[in-house]
Amino acid sequence: MASTMATASATLFNWPQLSAEQRQIALARPELADSAGLSEQVRSIITTVKQQGDAALRSYSQQFDGLTDNPLRLSDNKKRSVLATLLPERKAAIELAYDNIRKFHAAQLPRDIDVETSSGVFCQLKSRAISAVGLYIPGGSAPLPSTVLMLGVPAQLAGCPRPVLVTPPGKPAADDIAAEILYAAELCGISEIYTIGGAQAIAALAYGTESIAKVDKIFGPGNRYVTAAKQQVSQDAKGAMIDMPAGPSEVLVLADNSANPAFVAADLLSQAEHGPDSQVLLVSDSAELISKVQVEVTKQLASLPRKDIAQAALSHSRYILTADLAEAVAVTNAYAPEHLIVQTAIDDELIEQFTSAASIFVGQWTPESAGDYASGTNHVLPTYGYSKTVSSLSLTDFYRRFTVQKLSATGMRNIGPAIVTLAEAESLEAHANAVRLRMAVLNESETCNNNSGGGKV
Repeated sequence: MASTMATASATLFNWPQLSAEQRQIALARPELADSAGLSEQVRSIITTVKQQGDAALRSYSQQFDGLTDNPLRLSDNKKRSVLATLLPERKAAIELAYDNIRKFHAAQLPRDIDVETSSGVFCQLKSRAISAVGLYIPGGSAPLPSTVLMLGVPAQLAGCPRPVLVTPPGKPAADDIAAEILYAAELCGISEIYTIGGAQAIAALAYGTESIAKVDKIFGPGNRYVTAAKQQVSQDAKGAMIDMPAGPSEVLVLADNSANPAFVAADLLSQAEHGPDSQVLLVSDSAELISKVQVEVTKQLASLPRKDIAQAALSHSRYILTADLAEAVAVTNAYAPEHLIVQTAIDDELIEQFTSAASIFVGQWTPESAGDYASGTNHVLPTYGYSKTVSSLSLTDFYRRFTVQKLSATGMRNIGPAIVTLAEAESLEAHANAVRLRMAVLNESETCNNNSGGGKV
């Protein structure tokens, strides 16, 4: 059974009373509007950038941003003048966040592995930084210096030789970028910065233009045009790899009657204000808590500067009442949220039961905002249910891993016969012959040494 709440436009579902079909509806994400039309529009933008390069980028700046002269690359003089306007308290906050993010990601540094799998057979796993990485930083109504840190810090720690930052142009001039974005970039050692956004920025990174050299992998969140463009270029062998599939932001709060309703409401709204296509869910075994949270959401919503955006997000959000916390955990795992906030009397007991959340926030003093900015974990996360199989961004995403193997004569003797047998089983005669030839040389050498009284090779 579902009933629409008039207070904040979210829908209440009583989970035990729902059919299987109704449960699917309750956990459904907002459908991406006009996906077919969007895909074709993005494909057209990508093709134009590939064909026209910088001219296309400037044309799109005029079309989408109203800017007639976009210099594309941010000059050093402009960086200095913008950085001079940075408020001291914001500079200090960025530095604190940078230190925490760096500390957590530095602990993830990979180590090379060297194993002798059989006598004379040596196998290694090595990690090397990706050479050129494109970092997409959303701009517009909410510039995100925090995303610069989330992408720039691991790129810096990995030692990526060429980190490239792109962000939508500012207003009234293209190079009017937020000082916070530039300072975060400076801390991360990023000097190559371009004022372009949208699908055209992704195309420029993936294929290159006269001003922007192609990168190997693209990172960062964005709107539906950016998301669609990332998916398209990642499917083209001439394009670029991407960090992960992603959709609109989302949070699921699992709470019982011990939770603070004001905290829960604030956590829901903090995600709802991201965009009208964001989705927030409260899953609880307490009807009383849900009722109190509904009141708090309405109260807090009224004073938010981005209340219209949050209200739109709430229109496809959910309150889900479960029979108990075990059922609440099952609902959570089925939804596979980007962000999971847990506020119950038995948080520690529940943590090990979650199987699909991208990032988990435990206890009443741990809002999702902490992970967004300064706790140290990465806020670039899979959404839209992808967290069932895709991990949150980490330092290893900025490396490529490869193997090395070396066989001695002893190693070839030890595993050569098995290789021949397996190759014959698969009817791959050339594979088998590559080993037979070597085995024949080894056998001939061994025979010669035995005949001359020498030892084995």
